[in-house]
Amino acid sequence: MKYLRLAICLILPQLAGFLGSLFTIKSIDNWYLYLNKPSFNPPNWIFGPVWTLLYLLMGFSIYLIWQKKRKNKKVFWIFWVHLFFNAIWTPIFFGLHNLGLAFACIVLIWLFIIYLIISFWKINKLSSIFLWPYLLWVSFAAILNYSIWQLN
Repeated sequence: MKYLRLAICLILPQLAGFLGSLFTIKSIDNWYLYLNKPSFNPPNWIFGPVWTLLYLLMGFSIYLIWQKKRKNKKVFWIFWVHLFFNAIWTPIFFGLHNLGLAFACIVLIWLFIIYLIISFWKINKLSSIFLWPYLLWVSFAAILNYSIWQLN
């Protein structure tokens, strides 16, 4: 059962990223290429490896929460709701090309991450720490999303 839980926790976040990548691939070489971007926009190749690592950390984080006998069911499910919003950001940004709605979505994701970090800290500190790089990256991504929205 322990390994099944670990597999679920590692696979579902990666699946969310994979589904998002289907929208990115279609837009990266045409629509996104022609957008005005800020000077701090990273090269496109960096996003895949960073998100793969972040999704792994998210998976380990929620796995540690799931393993706790006194786990908080509410925070466990909030993690999965948050992952839904994480997964729909890419189709909103790259699929619908709706930069404003994507920014609203990423702000919501950022708020979820803050909530999860605080809640996870009370249950398992390492689980919370695993989310810190995610918070930093989403903070950067939110600034990038906002900047691209304003420039276009």
